[in-house]
Amino acid sequence: MHRLAYTFHGPPDGFPVVLLHHGLGSSAAWRAQVPALVEAGFRVLTYDRWGYGASEPRPRLHTPWFEPDVEDLAALLDTLGLAQVALVGHSDGGTIALYFAARHPQRVRALVTVAAHVYVDPTMQPGMEALRQVYERSEAFRRALDRTHAGRGDAVFEMWYQGWHRPEVWNWDARPLLRHVEAPTLVVQGTADEYAPPSHAEAIAAALPNARLALVPEAPHMLPQEHAAAFNTLLLDFLADYRPSDDPTI
Repeated sequence: MHRLAYTFHGPPDGFPVVLLHHGLGSSAAWRAQVPALVEAGFRVLTYDRWGYGASEPRPRLHTPWFEPDVEDLAALLDTLGLAQVALVGHSDGGTIALYFAARHPQRVRALVTVAAHVYVDPTMQPGMEALRQVYERSEAFRRALDRTHAGRGDAVFEMWYQGWHRPEVWNWDARPLLRHVEAPTLVVQGTADEYAPPSHAEAIAAALPNARLALVPEAPHMLPQEHAAAFNTLLLDFLADYRPSDDPTI
């Protein structure tokens, strides 16, 4: 067992929206989205996934299937008494959100993924190697990771980098699993994403039974942070359709 750090924001009677952060991030990565969601009346749950932020350290990242992360999300929702939620996931968090929605379709009212991946191809490698170079050369980047992860920035980076360089990853393709996702889904990606071309988002949307695709022009991988206004508009417009007005305790 391991401890997860989590925080609720917004009205207790609002429909719950769970935010799943990206692969080198923490719950703090959603600082531009939480106020907008709260103002719209949602109850927002943010948490640091195992190994990140203020949650307990982790020996390795369980790529590409993230089994412990999916189990953690189910256990957290059970502990907090949340029977059904909307999920919003960025990058690795988006992949985990897709897995969870496929395995627990009855628990997800709506789903938003941002720059998620469900397979790997050679187009992704240059972006990962460029980030490795930034990590090795930039003291400011390493200090920022340390601040985000309670002094464990080096360990978190190596966990993430090595996790995506395991042999099992290169033949991974989770698209067949996506047919089990029942929730209406918004698939978002920037056209200037450093880690994958728009065809990745197009493939995810095509594999889902009920999906909308939104490609944000010139937006990078860190779209929720660097193009927050555009992303928040997409997010709130989409979630407004699925927020129940008659029974906020569902």
